[in-house]
Amino acid sequence: MQNNHSIVGFKIKGFRESKNISTEELAERSGLSVEQIVSIENDEYLPSLGPLIKVARALGVRLGTFLDDNNDLGPVVCRAEDNNSSISFSNGSSDSRKHMEYHSLAKQKAGRHMEPFVIDIQPSEDRDFKLSAHEGEEFIYVLDGQIEIDYGKQTYKLGKGDSIFYDSIVKHHVHGAEGEQARILAVVYIPL
Repeated sequence: MQNNHSIVGFKIKGFRESKNISTEELAERSGLSVEQIVSIENDEYLPSLGPLIKVARALGVRLGTFLDDNNDLGPVVCRAEDNNSSISFSNGSSDSRKHMEYHSLAKQKAGRHMEPFVIDIQPSEDRDFKLSAHEGEEFIYVLDGQIEIDYGKQTYKLGKGDSIFYDSIVKHHVHGAEGEQARILAVVYIPL
């Protein structure tokens, strides 16, 4: 399975340099540390979606720009046999192992405001998750397994067939229920 997170770091660095933005300025604009920006660009660390959305906003691009292969304006069909690339995210801290594999379902669609993914969530015994927040909304439908969503001060447990829709501005974290592997369909809406 091809992993595209090196492409993400390369694209972020390319956008930053094309706009003559220093790593320090991008860090300030995004609210991340300089070390985080350098680590992301060098493919040492790919954070959760929240920080990536902040980087995209600071660069004036959509999150999907980091994942795009083409710029199709019409509909995009994603065939199961063609969907073999993914992006891995950690649980939000730089020393954490990757626990989610994101399979983009619209990476060739230009001008989109929604980011649809099928996400494979690996089991994790580590329960010390760093919650993140960003503008927009998220919809999650559990395809298999059980997940937990820390949302504000609440924790929601969802099983196969359950769904949740929430405002992403509230601090949140999605992970497998303790010791559980899961697969979800997630649609993230990010206003421009």
